[in-house]
Amino acid sequence: MNNVIEMKHPLIQHKISRLRDKNTGTAEFRALVEEIAILMGYEALKDLPLEDVEVETPIEKCMTPQIAGRNFAIVPILRAGLGMVSGLQALVPTAKIGHIGLYRDEETHEPHEYYCKLPSPISERLIVVTDPMLATGGSAVAAVDFIKQHGGKKIKFMAIIAAPEGVERLMEAHPDIQLYVGHIDRELNKDAYICPGLGDAGDRIFGTK
Repeated sequence: MNNVIEMKHPLIQHKISRLRDKNTGTAEFRALVEEIAILMGYEALKDLPLEDVEVETPIEKCMTPQIAGRNFAIVPILRAGLGMVSGLQALVPTAKIGHIGLYRDEETHEPHEYYCKLPSPISERLIVVTDPMLATGGSAVAAVDFIKQHGGKKIKFMAIIAAPEGVERLMEAHPDIQLYVGHIDRELNKDAYICPGLGDAGDRIFGTK
């Protein structure tokens, strides 16, 4: 899978280990998710389009590159994906933010949409979909489906940890996207939780159970 990038940077791996620890509290967990998003975003956004603009330095005028306007959108999958948004916004403060709301059926583990709002025109933007967990891949596939239905073309997906089953399902459904993953874990258990995983990312980010 050439479009799957598992990130091996020591800082990312160290911070993921802190996320896994059941004794890591809400405030630290939330901060770690944001920091990992920054580190992953540095790599994932390396192909943002640039344009030359004229600026005046203290010495002279010059042409220098900056990120081209209206070209980047962050689309978190609610609710856990919200935890990664601030990290990417720290890199690109002008980014537009969309939202996709999905919930998972407790019996079938399949996703159901309850909200979708995307920046317009979505077709002109590089889109980064965020969700800390890529488990069965159902929500990820559905989110990318919705974005493509609205005209999105250049899509990246960013997950902190993933199960092999989810990676395979997402890339089979959408082989044209790029998937950035902090770590690919061993497997899903019978309840469709990632093992060894880190528990429920949404609950740990927001301090709920």
